[in-house]
Amino acid sequence: MADVVGEAVARVHSSEWSRIVASLIRTTHDWSLAEDAAQDAFEKALATWPSSGVPDNPGAWLTTVARRAALDRIRRGNTELTKMEEVAVMERLNETPSDEIDDRLRLIFTCAHPALPLEARVALTLRTVAGLTTPEIARAFLVSEPTMAQRLVRAQRKITHAGIPYRVPPPEQLAERLSGVLAVIYLVFNAGYTLTDDTEHDSALAGEAIRLGRLICDLMPKEGAAHGVLALMLLQHSRHAARRGPDGEIVSLDDQDRTLWDATLIRQGITALDVAAKHGIYDHYQLLALIASVHAVAPSPEATDYIRLADYYAALTRLDPSPVVALNAAIARGMAHGPAAGLVAVDAVAASGRLDGYYLLPAAQADFLRRLGRADAAAARYEDAIALAPQGPERRYLERRRAALPPAG
Repeated sequence: MADVVGEAVARVHSSEWSRIVASLIRTTHDWSLAEDAAQDAFEKALATWPSSGVPDNPGAWLTTVARRAALDRIRRGNTELTKMEEVAVMERLNETPSDEIDDRLRLIFTCAHPALPLEARVALTLRTVAGLTTPEIARAFLVSEPTMAQRLVRAQRKITHAGIPYRVPPPEQLAERLSGVLAVIYLVFNAGYTLTDDTEHDSALAGEAIRLGRLICDLMPKEGAAHGVLALMLLQHSRHAARRGPDGEIVSLDDQDRTLWDATLIRQGITALDVAAKHGIYDHYQLLALIASVHAVAPSPEATDYIRLADYYAALTRLDPSPVVALNAAIARGMAHGPAAGLVAVDAVAASGRLDGYYLLPAAQADFLRRLGRADAAAARYEDAIALAPQGPERRYLERRRAALPPAG
């Protein structure tokens, strides 16, 4: 029974946490109080549901208990509210709770407000919207738990003391502010999608970002940009199970077992991409999603439409002329038109000097040199890439590629 209740609480936490916290923040104007009261409610569910059973409407049960917990904390004086504020908050808490979707939109836009530092926006979104614990967020961003706790407290205090409004932006600011929200969500996804030695945690973090993306699409169904970001995350995450071999090491895209790709996520990603196209022009994220879709629908590496990939990357460089995009476009050109053309394109990116010190630049050169049969030159560039690569899966992958080259001479 305990296992069943634990699973039920986890499911409800995923679907209801942000709604409960958002409603309490609107009512109490106190971020810490809202989170603490919501946490109290979930802890009470774990303690009482094994004997009483899971309620028919667990979300409503948790909302009621959380509001009572907030009242108890105010009565015990466990808040920073003045007496006049306490009276006003207690009156609002005793009112019938609102069921407006605007509560969650207010929460998301406030957490991602541009007045906050970017790292604080990401951390606050994970804590307040996704419901991750402070230790989980600290782990994701490789900082200590006290450091992350201070970051969250500072962000919450700045919202209060700087008068950052708890609201959905007015129409004239919505597009700009939405792009900031989507950037935060995609940063969360990338934090989980980047391979480390903790695959379970990485996958969970990427999954949280996808859940946030779905939430934005549900709350703002006509925003094409939101569907584009969701499509990109779904299509990229569809390959998660194939990105590592049985030994836990990186498997390149061409070598992945495509039967392990998640067909459901691919279908959902394609659908989200279609919706994005209906509700907006192609932006950075939609083009990245189109690129991911070309890989996703190809039954084998040989069947990949590399000409289309190169075209998409060319379009992306016009929107985003960053050096990393230029490198990816050069690699796509090589896959479409042969390794010699690819090496020329990558060398041109290298000549700009904008990616000096970036390990994937010599890695790309090494791969094209290998394809051209120039093993000695490839080995030298692999050595350069290995020296620059971070410790972990990426470096070990490059070391294996270097070792697989034919002997020198």
